[in-house]
Amino acid sequence: MTIIAAYSYLDGRRHREINLASPVSDGPDEFEWIGLFEPTAEELQTVAERYGLHALAVEDARSLAGLPKLEVYGRHLFLKARTVTLAENQINFGLTSFFVAENFIVTVRLGSSEGHALLRERIEEDAALLAQGPDYVLHAVLDLIIDGYFPPLDRIGEKLDHFEEEAVDGGLDRDHTKEVFSLRRQLLRLQRQLVPMEEVCAKLAHLDLPAIGQDMRPYFRDVTDHVRRAETMTRLQREVLASVMETSALIEQQNQNAITRQLAAWAAILAVPTAIAGIYGMNFESMPELKSPWGYPAILLLIFMVSTGLWLRFRRLGWL
Repeated sequence: MTIIAAYSYLDGRRHREINLASPVSDGPDEFEWIGLFEPTAEELQTVAERYGLHALAVEDARSLAGLPKLEVYGRHLFLKARTVTLAENQINFGLTSFFVAENFIVTVRLGSSEGHALLRERIEEDAALLAQGPDYVLHAVLDLIIDGYFPPLDRIGEKLDHFEEEAVDGGLDRDHTKEVFSLRRQLLRLQRQLVPMEEVCAKLAHLDLPAIGQDMRPYFRDVTDHVRRAETMTRLQREVLASVMETSALIEQQNQNAITRQLAAWAAILAVPTAIAGIYGMNFESMPELKSPWGYPAILLLIFMVSTGLWLRFRRLGWL
C-alpha cells in the first residue's frame, strides 16, 4: 500500500493511526487525513470503498491528463491541482487530487516529487488551526502547491534577463534561440493550467460547498490571489520571450543589412578600376592616351582618386 501517512486528528491533535479495516471516524471534533503517492487501482479502490468515494472521481484521480477542476459528489468534494517543478530547462507537471468531506481528506499524488510530510509536521504544531478540519488541510496543501509555482518562474525570469542582454548585444545564437522557443511553449502549457486553477480556488473562496466552512473563505481568497499572481508572471514572461525573439531578429536583420551595405560599397569602389581597366584593355590603336608618356600614371591617379573619394563617401555614410 502506497500510504505515506494516515492519521486521525481529534481537536487538532494527532489521535491515532488509521486502520483501513476499521470504521471511519465520525466524532464531531475528529477527522482523518490520508496521503497516497501513486497508488495502484486496487489500493485506491480500497480507500474509495472505505470513504464511499464516487467511481468517476476515483478514476479521474489516477489519470495525469486533464486540467485542474473542482466537482461536487453529494457531500464530498473532488479537486485536481497541478504541481510544477523545473529541471534542466524543462517544466515538469505533476498532479495532486483531493477527496474532501467533513470528517476526512484524502490526497493522491501522481508524478510529484514534493511530498507533504514537512507540511503535515508544521501544521500539526498549531492544534487550533488544524482543529478547523479537513478544509484547513485542503487550504494548506493547495497553498504549498501554488507556492511551488514561483521558484521555477523566478529561475525562468533569471534566464530571461540573460536572453535580453544577449539579444541586444548581438542577437541570440542557435542554441539559445531553440531554448527561448522551448520556454515559450512550456510557459503556454503552464498558463493553460493556471487559468482553471484560479477558477478552482475562486470557487472555494466564494461558493457554498460541502465541507468548506465560511471561516475558511478568506484563506482560499489568499490562495486565489497567489494563483492570479503566478498566472500574471507567466503571461508577462511569455510576452518578454516574444520581445526577446523580435529584438534578436531585428538585431540580426540590422547586422545583415550592414554586411549588405559593406558589400555594395566595396563593389562600387572596385567597379571604378574595373571599368577603367576594361576600357583601356580594348584593342584599339586610335586611343590618344595610349601614346602619351603620362597616360599610364594619369590613369592610375584617376583610379586612386575616384576610389578614395568613394571610400570616404561610404565611410561618412557609415557603410564602411
